[in-house]
Amino acid sequence: TLTKPTFCHLCSDFIWGLVGFLCDVCNFMSHEKCLKHMKTPCVCVAPSLVRVPVAHCFGPRGLYKRRFCGVCRKCLEVPALRCEVCELHVHPDCVPFACSDCRHCHQDGHQDHDTYHHHWREGNLPSGARCEVCRKTCGSSEVLAGLRCEWCGLQAHSVCSSALAPECTFGRLRSMILPPACVRLLSLNFSKMHCYRIAETWAPEPGEGDDGVDGSAPVGPGREALASPESSKQTLRVFDGNDSLRRNLFRLVTVPRLARSEEVLEAALRAYYVSEDPRDFQLQALPLPVPAGDGEAGGKEEGGRSPSPEAWVIRALPHTHEVLRIYPAWLKVGVAYVSLRVTRQSTARSAVLEVLPLLGLQAESPESYQLVQVLLGSRQVQRTVLAEDEPLMDLLHDMRQTSLRQMSHTRFYVVESQALTPHISLFVGGLPPGLATQEYGPLLQEALGTKADVVTVSHVYASQGAVVLDLACFAEAERLYMLAKDAVVQGRPLTALVLPDVLHEKLPPDCCPLLVFVNPKSGSLKGRDLLSSFRKLLNPHQVFELTNGGPLPGFHVFSQAPRFRVLVCGGDGTVGWVLGALEETRHRLACPDPSVAILPLGTGNDLGRVLRWGAGYSGEDPFSVLVSVDEADDVLMDRWTILLDAQDASGAENSSVDLEPPKIVQMNNYCGIGIDAELSLDFHHAREEEPGKFTSRFHNKGVYVRVGLQKMNQSRSLHKEIRLQVGQQEVALPSIEGLIFINIPSWGSGADLWGSDSDARFEKPRMDDGLLEVVGVTGVVHMGQVQGGLRSGIRIAQGSYFRVTLLKATPVQVDGEPWVQAPGHMIISAAGPRVHMLKKSKQKPRKAGGGPKENRVDASPEGDAK
Repeated sequence: TLTKPTFCHLCSDFIWGLVGFLCDVCNFMSHEKCLKHMKTPCVCVAPSLVRVPVAHCFGPRGLYKRRFCGVCRKCLEVPALRCEVCELHVHPDCVPFACSDCRHCHQDGHQDHDTYHHHWREGNLPSGARCEVCRKTCGSSEVLAGLRCEWCGLQAHSVCSSALAPECTFGRLRSMILPPACVRLLSLNFSKMHCYRIAETWAPEPGEGDDGVDGSAPVGPGREALASPESSKQTLRVFDGNDSLRRNLFRLVTVPRLARSEEVLEAALRAYYVSEDPRDFQLQALPLPVPAGDGEAGGKEEGGRSPSPEAWVIRALPHTHEVLRIYPAWLKVGVAYVSLRVTRQSTARSAVLEVLPLLGLQAESPESYQLVQVLLGSRQVQRTVLAEDEPLMDLLHDMRQTSLRQMSHTRFYVVESQALTPHISLFVGGLPPGLATQEYGPLLQEALGTKADVVTVSHVYASQGAVVLDLACFAEAERLYMLAKDAVVQGRPLTALVLPDVLHEKLPPDCCPLLVFVNPKSGSLKGRDLLSSFRKLLNPHQVFELTNGGPLPGFHVFSQAPRFRVLVCGGDGTVGWVLGALEETRHRLACPDPSVAILPLGTGNDLGRVLRWGAGYSGEDPFSVLVSVDEADDVLMDRWTILLDAQDASGAENSSVDLEPPKIVQMNNYCGIGIDAELSLDFHHAREEEPGKFTSRFHNKGVYVRVGLQKMNQSRSLHKEIRLQVGQQEVALPSIEGLIFINIPSWGSGADLWGSDSDARFEKPRMDDGLLEVVGVTGVVHMGQVQGGLRSGIRIAQGSYFRVTLLKATPVQVDGEPWVQAPGHMIISAAGPRVHMLKKSKQKPRKAGGGPKENRVDASPEGDAK
């Protein structure tokens, strides 16, 4: 008999009459009729059912409304944690008990298979989610109910999921997802955060790690508050072993004051999610009070006196023998595990000898197999090969004395004794650019102390000051990674990234994976949420954060893929950055012309407007964005090269003025000289002074307006300060303050600077015609009229080659990036081959037959993390 109205975790219906089943450990509730269909295990037995143990990547704490903890099943009413790769939400004090059942996104040498089953995650579905089987609502805002596959997005009731095929087809996005079987990354010594290039921006608090339990909050099976001495209950501090005693990390357990010792022991075991027989354990009172930490939570008694609950430690009783489960790992056998009786004489060697016949491998040589101990930590899965003479009873006893929780998250595997050949690819950026290829090896050896016998420079990107190292030693890879993150070479900090290998020969014929670049600093700073969303919707190995190494690591990882597309999430400057990196690495790519889509995050987003991706991202469903990318049309776009050659305006032969060396910049959208660039430069300086204020697209445009108003009374006769040559012909300039070269029909946040009127002197502009249009503006007022649609610019010329002579220092901006250019020449000419861009299709996205597209919901925190 339940004590309050509740809902069934299996069918999401109300439990009428308050008669149902309640788990004392994980708060699972269900009807009697539904109990036989239960597929979600209790947290105390979940580790034993994990098929492939994969650690989670928990991000910073946040408030997640209408979400439930995946461990204790209670509502997340306080700041909680969420995995950046899957949709697991947990309380901070529940993290050590979370099962290491994150998505398996790559092969890491311990397993190799190509068939993928649905990766079910329970609960936290939207209220409108519908079951794929019965078509009824399967989400709930009241309890942790319903299942969702984290690969294909299929949603169903727990009782209905058994009617679905176990194999996962990756759903509507299957052609865009990088299949896990096609990615290889040997992750020994590296956490999943390192493997997925997820920045660890938070500092672990005491007890949040895999080795401890948070004692800073009153936690327990019911998350009760401390009881006052006058109440009928008492609160105890309970430790689960020597490790928690050393770290002073405990869980608070509230029991009746008249409770028998057996009841107290059962409550203590439930607090640590231990499901073993209570008769195998005992509670030992600590001889001295344990000093409470500074952050120990809990209420205070009236009068200001802090409660001082008693302290106990759970101890396992000694046994003459134990029953140990041994799993066959990836051996092709027909059982999930075998039970083995372990005595004082049992060793790892004898266990292997006894297990092989039970697995039907009696004909195999025992020397070819070994026993491996695996700790299924929520943040790190640790594997240890046991020595052949390791006494198993002593090992189990020591583990229980150290931590009962860790013991419950430990499994033993019998595996083949094959040597794992180390191979790790380490990207190192931030090196001096422009050096000879053979100079980078000695430079790294001097800066990081690389060992020539295990480190090889496999790829050199000299123009960008980056190399890719192949390492044949796990320890050396970890050492170089940690050193490079804090190293500085010639005043530049280094960047280190662990890169996976894409097995391009295993990619399905219809697979065209999407390479995603996200700039979290663009525009309204929505990039951080998009990073998390795309990591969940796709394979996290195909999502790259541009502030961590730039676009080069992504293009290197995809260099052997025969086909792929690119999605750039950022402003026009970010798009230009990625297109420039693509141009430099094109000759190294098996797919030299990937199509590029845009998710506009900047302020102007003119290129995104032209390609129909909108004026800016405003929180659309990331899944719908990916579907639109998949159905977009391929178009071509010209790119232009600008040679900047500063010269002494005085013409003196022996001038002492330090001239800037010639440099080349790439242009995609437009190039402005004069008042247009001057406004951009002032805005740029304002944003650099107070970057925290520039998080709103509306605010950014307001700053542009304010800067423009300040320039209204200033007059600058630009036509007297520059000379323009189109082709071989000198062009006379009218009285203007700004000269703008435009490649796309959008300027200044969507304005049509060229205008729509027909003109017999010029061809109709197109972004792929090999021509640039040259337009003049007379001042700030004229620019405002153009942006308001009242006027257009002054048409000056159209051509494919331009030479601009600057007679004095003049503001210049290219695709929104401004600077002051010294006197000299600017030569604008067509760049290499045109780039393939993706233009959003006009028609509504087509429904995918047989897929769960209409059920797929966004995994982003837009709607739940506020």
